[in-house]
Amino acid sequence: MNREINNGVTYMTFDSLKKAGVKHAFSTRLGGVSEGVFESLNLRTNSEDNVDNIHENYKRMCKALDMKYERMCFSMQTHTANVIVVEEKDAGNGITKLLPYKDVDGIITNVKDMPLVTAHADCVPLFFYDPAKQVVALSHSGWKGTVGKIGKVTVEKMTEAFGSNPEDILCGIGPSICKNCYEVSDDVAAEFEKVFGEEHKAKILSKSIFNPDDKDKYMLDLWEACRLTLLEAGILAEHIEITDYCTRCHPDLFFSHRIMGANRGGQAAFITL
Repeated sequence: MNREINNGVTYMTFDSLKKAGVKHAFSTRLGGVSEGVFESLNLRTNSEDNVDNIHENYKRMCKALDMKYERMCFSMQTHTANVIVVEEKDAGNGITKLLPYKDVDGIITNVKDMPLVTAHADCVPLFFYDPAKQVVALSHSGWKGTVGKIGKVTVEKMTEAFGSNPEDILCGIGPSICKNCYEVSDDVAAEFEKVFGEEHKAKILSKSIFNPDDKDKYMLDLWEACRLTLLEAGILAEHIEITDYCTRCHPDLFFSHRIMGANRGGQAAFITL
């Protein structure tokens, strides 16, 4: 991924999406006005941070990305695999007006100049762009969403709503917790083994690094699980770009739930036509 700075705001972009000409980014914690545990570019709207600071941070991010602040459209994440299509009437959802939906972890649109936004700390941001049909999407893929194969659900919804061919879609798997940092219990591991099967178990689950003698602890590779899901959905391997930035490994760049707990700031993913 590329680390970029514009107007004092630091953010990440994908080579493939940038070359395709679609505006997108994943924020860092650098370049905002928030203080304390929220320092400084906190984009977590449900945090205990000053609301004015959060809005100012979004304005700074939008200015840096040349996106329209008042037309942003947010998800309403509850770790589901639910994905919806948003339309012109949804411009401003979550920023200038209340969200009219709930339990939505993925959003898709073909509306121009309406930035889609999803919130993240350690969960995976999935970016989608169909240059043939001019459709963009974002999905929030935590472990529950990944078990629910939200990446595949998003691709299927793009195909259903806009006639997208999966082979045309460019995807990005963004900054999130890596396989060397994400320890899970045996019940979570069992969910992944059930969904991904014995064939892929060794690719996404390994012995705990932190507790090697504990047979009930595993390291989970969400990036690989998301990649396998996108391949299953028909995305070409060469159209999937995977980050090399872990949110837990880089506390100087990102807020991490695993490091900071609930009282923290958060990042956001952005994409727009």
